[in-house]
Amino acid sequence: MKTLTLVRHAKSSWDDPDLADFDRPLNRRGERDAPEMARRLAAAGDPPDRIVTSPALRALQTARVLAPALGIDPGSLVTEPRIYEASYSRLVEVLRGQPRAADHVLLVGHAPGIADLARLLCGTPAAKFPTCGVVRMRLPIGGWQEAARGGGELVFFDYPKRDAR
Repeated sequence: MKTLTLVRHAKSSWDDPDLADFDRPLNRRGERDAPEMARRLAAAGDPPDRIVTSPALRALQTARVLAPALGIDPGSLVTEPRIYEASYSRLVEVLRGQPRAADHVLLVGHAPGIADLARLLCGTPAAKFPTCGVVRMRLPIGGWQEAARGGGELVFFDYPKRDAR
């Protein structure tokens, strides 16, 4: 059994229209939401063995906030270029490349790929995967190379505005 936590990066800034998409930083809301979701993840227990993130600035900033709250040295983050603008199938390739010894991987990525991955591995309780949203699932596999569509069990789904309703 493996555990997979998927995080969509926190809200990013569109203030500079000349900035490339890859280089967009978190905005104020993202800087507020990322620590809150880090706190919620830490409170849920079961910290990841490994954090793998898109190298896009907003994803990397989100991962750097999550890491210390989860007991992970931010210097040990794994940046994976294939996550940026990735489809479901590309993200499955990334998962299949994770070391067998890692029982719990946290992946920080982007919509729509991260949402498609959550939906196709285990289903999610909402059609939308909000910024800084988190899905944790258990996968009935012995090694990451076995990651495939379906079969995952949803452990939890949370996002910053969940309690604001």
